[in-house]
Amino acid sequence: MAERAILEHLDLKGDIPDSSEFASTLGFDHNEIVNIIKSLHGFRLVDAVEIKKDKYVLTDEGESYTVLGSPEVQVFLAVPPEGISTDELKKKVSCYKIGSMYARTNGWLDLGKQVTRKAQHVEDHVKDLLLQLKDGKVCNCVSHIVIYIDYCICLTWTVYSLKKGPEFALERRRLVTDLTREHLQSGDWEKQEFKGYNFNAKNLTLEGGHLHPLLKARWKCILNNSVSPCSFWNFDALFQPQQHPARDSHDTFFLRDPASTKSLPEDYVERVKRVHESGGYGSKGYGYDWKREEADKNVLRTHTTAVSARMLYKLAQQPFSPRRYFSIDRVFRNEAVDRTHLAEFHQIEGVVCDRGLTLGDLMGVLHDFFMRLGMSKLRFKPTYNPYTEPSMEIYSYHEGFKKWVEVGNSGMFRPEMLLPMGLPEDVTAIAWGLSLERPTMILYGIDNIRDLFGPKVDLGLIKRNPICRLGIQ
Repeated sequence: MAERAILEHLDLKGDIPDSSEFASTLGFDHNEIVNIIKSLHGFRLVDAVEIKKDKYVLTDEGESYTVLGSPEVQVFLAVPPEGISTDELKKKVSCYKIGSMYARTNGWLDLGKQVTRKAQHVEDHVKDLLLQLKDGKVCNCVSHIVIYIDYCICLTWTVYSLKKGPEFALERRRLVTDLTREHLQSGDWEKQEFKGYNFNAKNLTLEGGHLHPLLKARWKCILNNSVSPCSFWNFDALFQPQQHPARDSHDTFFLRDPASTKSLPEDYVERVKRVHESGGYGSKGYGYDWKREEADKNVLRTHTTAVSARMLYKLAQQPFSPRRYFSIDRVFRNEAVDRTHLAEFHQIEGVVCDRGLTLGDLMGVLHDFFMRLGMSKLRFKPTYNPYTEPSMEIYSYHEGFKKWVEVGNSGMFRPEMLLPMGLPEDVTAIAWGLSLERPTMILYGIDNIRDLFGPKVDLGLIKRNPICRLGIQ
């Protein structure tokens, strides 16, 4: 409707000097008119010229002075013929500070401890100018009002002047953009006017896939398809007591269906039960009544060490030969999400099983492992794990943060864990684990894990970062 009104007006009058006045006269929204003008201009039905307009609008303060008078007049009128003290005058007039300044400049008042009049009568020219601006009359004295910067503001907006364009018509031609099957079947294509091809138009940029930083940081990985072991492999086989806080629902996700496992190696289960209750293999055990129903509960694994336990048990069922195991897979913890923790993350785990391995072998492997990740500065701190002794936390110096950051945990698997599996007494196993997310954050300079993994990941980060080559042989 608005488009038709513009074209008919141009056909009749030849031009529209001011699109704002045109919209106001016909009752159209000017923003709607502007969108139509731009479209008509693009199709060359009209020629549009942009015009900038200014309008002065009173502020709330300026509005108040059109009623109460300017500050200088308010101050002048508050001074009686006999004079008044400054303190009393300040109490009578809220705009004393600015009003007294202009009243003295105008030569109306003598200011001191006692304020007295120097003029008998004054004219409020500022109020008169403000009233003119309020009525939309931009007079020659606007520059005088602008000095009082808090009284009014200048608004600038865009209007258009229009005249007929080279392709002017009362109706816009609807060019057909696609030749369809229906056009061909009906023969209608002969009557249609098709839009020409723009061979200079840029095509859409075709993008290939982008690897996520976590995938770039994964090099050689051994994946276990099952993420839901029973508690026996996740805890009991690792000599972790059934009263341990990690086995509480506040720390572990328990499955409802199936809620428990139906298949465990019974002879091995019995040996694990004995070492928990009364010890063995040089251990005193924990001295409690071990419950099978606790071991049967299915959980989302809290660490990939559950996988390591199953692999070592499998190794023990055949004539022994040294083995190295390595895995990267998802683990789950029932904990609060913050900038460094998620309820699910990836864990990297390495295990070496051989005769005569020592703590020195573990430290040497760790230095070599982290060196290949670009972390050459390492420190070790003694710690406690139920399934390793001795145990060490691993720290690496972060050049960006200028501090030591914990990057993993490690240790030698306890005899109470290995010997019930059936491994020879002279066989030891060294192991270490770390999250995949933490070294990736260090390598990519990310300080919030939610920017790396989860629904808040910045896709631009994935596109910008090159593949991270860790150089693992």
